[in-house]
Amino acid sequence: MEFRDLKAQYQNYKPEIDKAIQEVLLDSNFISGKQVADLEEQLAQYVGVKHCVTCANGTDALTLMMMAWDIKEGDAVFVPDFTFFSSGEIVSSQGATPVFVDVDRETFNIDSVKLENAIQRTIAEGKFTPRVIITVDLFGLPANYPEIERIAKKYGLKVLEDGAQGFGGRIGDQVACSFGDAATTSFFPAKPLGCYGDGGAVFTNDDEVAKLLKSFRVHGKGDNKYDNVRLGLNSRLDTIQAAILKVKLQAFIEHELEDVNRVFQLYNEKLKNVVEIPVIPEGFYSSFAQYTLKLKSKEQRDELQAKLKEQGIPSMIYYVKPMHKQGAFSGLEFDERDFEVTNVLCDTVLSLPMHPYLSESEVEVIAESVKKILIK
Repeated sequence: MEFRDLKAQYQNYKPEIDKAIQEVLLDSNFISGKQVADLEEQLAQYVGVKHCVTCANGTDALTLMMMAWDIKEGDAVFVPDFTFFSSGEIVSSQGATPVFVDVDRETFNIDSVKLENAIQRTIAEGKFTPRVIITVDLFGLPANYPEIERIAKKYGLKVLEDGAQGFGGRIGDQVACSFGDAATTSFFPAKPLGCYGDGGAVFTNDDEVAKLLKSFRVHGKGDNKYDNVRLGLNSRLDTIQAAILKVKLQAFIEHELEDVNRVFQLYNEKLKNVVEIPVIPEGFYSSFAQYTLKLKSKEQRDELQAKLKEQGIPSMIYYVKPMHKQGAFSGLEFDERDFEVTNVLCDTVLSLPMHPYLSESEVEVIAESVKKILIK
């Protein structure tokens, strides 16, 4: 059994993917081939924004937006405490200071009340200038953008949607990666829309930001790649990955998003009276990068994971350590009382196999195993 079955996906679309790759090989236009521009146009149309600028990976996508907004030393950027390291790493790498914020226990996303408290506290202390809120659509569920955007407007901050896990999610009719002032995503293979290597993208309605991003991603180029008008990165999505993503995007739109939500419903039906299952607020829709349970204690979580492994059922812990406890941020000052929810979640969450190609019989096997282990 696979945690996220990329093999099944490939077998389902093998002729189309092989043909797409072969076309790139025959054209030998491996960097900035026509498939890249085609993909950017298709992604922008799906999300509902003017511009999609692809790049080498999701971390670079975030970094490019920090560069475009000139985030630097003395600036404060607000980041959820319960997320992958890169969401905070890209802040420090620009010389700015990440301010970590606890999350909502039900949704795993940044807690808007605690966010506003953190902004007010940062303003009162006067050491850093609040500039940006980086939200994270964790496990596929969009953050609470109506409330976050209200707070951002109140304090004059920009909102950067980190949609690395959230591509395909939505609130009402608005699709993930269209919220805030700009958004990013990742095409890492295990993401809801993944390629066969690394890849990322930035989404924006701002013409000037899009122009800057296209310059930054190719060494700060001006009129051509040998005219360098600013310092930038070497961060391009290669043509083979774009060709693969074009095939996968159609599959994602046609059935994968719907199928992964079908798996979510199956899990919920079988586990709702056994363990604490994911909560999707009314009006929200998740792309389910992960299906994550909350256990009663670290001991119960670790026992469940170990016994599932004995039965050949993979599981993962996202995340074992809060952002504020990462060694790379040890120079920052924190009050542990500000991260009560994240600290508990890191000890009690466990993610089960989750992907569009998971069959009902496989869900049954997994759910029955969870029941037998937890109900004693």
